[in-house]
Amino acid sequence: MRYEISGAWFDARVAKRVVVISFPLMGTMVGNLLMMLVDRLCLAHYSQDTLAASGPAVFTSLAIIAFFCSTVGVSRSFIAQANGRSGLDEAANEGALGLLLGIACAALLLVAAPLIAMIPHLSSRPPQIVSLESQYMFWAAIFGSVMTVDTALSSFFNGVGRTRETLIIGIVGQVVDSIFTVGLVFGRFGLPEMGMGGAAIGTLIGTLAMLTCYAVMLPREVWLALMNIFTGRGKQLLHRLSFRLRRGAPSGVCAGMDQLGNTAFIWIVAVLGASALAANNVNLTINYLGIIPIIGLGIGCSILCATAAGERRYTDLAMILRVTVIIELCYVLLISSIQVTLPQVLLKAFGDLGHNPQTVALAIDTQRVLWTFSAAFIFSMTGAAVLESIGMARFTLVVRLVLMWAISIPLIYYVAMSNRNVPSSLITCWVIGSVFEFLIGAIYFWRIAKAIREAENRLHIDPEPACEDAV
Repeated sequence: MRYEISGAWFDARVAKRVVVISFPLMGTMVGNLLMMLVDRLCLAHYSQDTLAASGPAVFTSLAIIAFFCSTVGVSRSFIAQANGRSGLDEAANEGALGLLLGIACAALLLVAAPLIAMIPHLSSRPPQIVSLESQYMFWAAIFGSVMTVDTALSSFFNGVGRTRETLIIGIVGQVVDSIFTVGLVFGRFGLPEMGMGGAAIGTLIGTLAMLTCYAVMLPREVWLALMNIFTGRGKQLLHRLSFRLRRGAPSGVCAGMDQLGNTAFIWIVAVLGASALAANNVNLTINYLGIIPIIGLGIGCSILCATAAGERRYTDLAMILRVTVIIELCYVLLISSIQVTLPQVLLKAFGDLGHNPQTVALAIDTQRVLWTFSAAFIFSMTGAAVLESIGMARFTLVVRLVLMWAISIPLIYYVAMSNRNVPSSLITCWVIGSVFEFLIGAIYFWRIAKAIREAENRLHIDPEPACEDAV
């Protein structure tokens, strides 16, 4: 869709376009979070062993799956650029190539399932916990392979701006997942009681339902382009596939490192004591609900930026990014106001801290600084999405590795270990994480500004320079 962007500081038409594209994506992101929460809640209520095993198993599985899904998900940017450059025909060709990459990554993850199931055996946890973790992670590799193909399919719809379809299909998958997860964990609705494995199998059934919907709704042109690839009529297939993988792999590694970083934070703050661990677990859920919609806005922004880059309208990226950040800041202002003024209400809704006044007080105090991370996340997430849309995921990976894993995580570890059994240090750990998240975002925005000035687009060779007023 081509439209003229004014030279004003804020363009209402761009804001409307961002909202139209991003709102369904926000719903999809919240739905994905709810799918994860259904697993955790069911396993938490099934037994103490499944509660203990669910944390490491779910987070480790998510880190592995995030790598494959994000590697394939870069296809969204290729498709959006192709759609802006030449229309739906070229977008269909890029979508077919992305689907081929998704199938290849899914096959690799499927083959690796037995190896992934062995990861828990490397720990020193009790044998019954290790057995449950191994059982979940085996099935997680299987449903992760389906998720990888789902990501490839959804990338086409998102890349061409048809985000409502992904929302509808996501809702279908979430409903199916919830029914089968509850049924298979507890043995309800006439289904067998399978406990830990039932949670993963329920998710597998939900992802298969989504796969079926995507396959039915995918345009005929994409299937024909995929058929041409399989019959050997695709042009420069190996070169294009290798190029796609080189652009997508850094994004996949970055997503996996993010998940591992979240997991590391959980385990590090556990040394602060039981009160800090309980307060942190509840606030993580509240924080996720606050920042997950920002991911939808960031992805919507990246789609519009990729489309503009495909049209060689590089200066439009600045307006799209500025409008998106303003919308995100308004959203964070609203959510943060609720977190600061109504902490008790949120704690009752999303966690059970018992009757320990110290734990409740710590959870409230921590919740009142969550806004710092939400505000910082606007810049890091949106900046990373825009850089990925122009083929600079490798830059985001290097920055995150240096600032997060070489400085932020070690610093948080030092603070936690220096204040063992001092629960109030949890607040300091959150603030440290927020500061470094903002620094990451600031560097991303600096790189975006440089890319706009120099008309850089590493997903497509473009010899034309940007105009002089690129900002």
